[in-house]
Amino acid sequence: MCPGNNQGTTLQLHSTEECVSINEVLTRVGDKWSLQVISRLGEGTQRFTELRRSIDGISQRMLTLTLRQLERDGLVQRTVYPTVPPKVEYTLSNFGRTILIPVTALADWALTYREDIQAAREAFDSRQLEVSAATKS
Repeated sequence: MCPGNNQGTTLQLHSTEECVSINEVLTRVGDKWSLQVISRLGEGTQRFTELRRSIDGISQRMLTLTLRQLERDGLVQRTVYPTVPPKVEYTLSNFGRTILIPVTALADWALTYREDIQAAREAFDSRQLEVSAATKS
């Protein structure tokens, strides 16, 4: 937990440098496309077109950028085979496989508590409507 961001927790505070590092990692792996690419590659090696077809809504450019960023961070390995046309495959590196544990845990948590989250959202929205109606009267 970073300074100024520790309300209601007993987690250890981190230095500003550590907070920047944590933020960079969470920004990378927490975005919509990276999580989906990591998830798909967790199932095994895939070619670019296989990945693109399996991820609804991702553009070719966004998939290219996402794969490049994950490769830069050492999470994905790109293998180019000297054929015509070139065959390119992507796989999670051994290091990249380590992220499957927390990502899977987070996905499991989301599935377990999705109904609680939906109920909380509905209760919040209902309170907001009541407040809005009360201020108009």
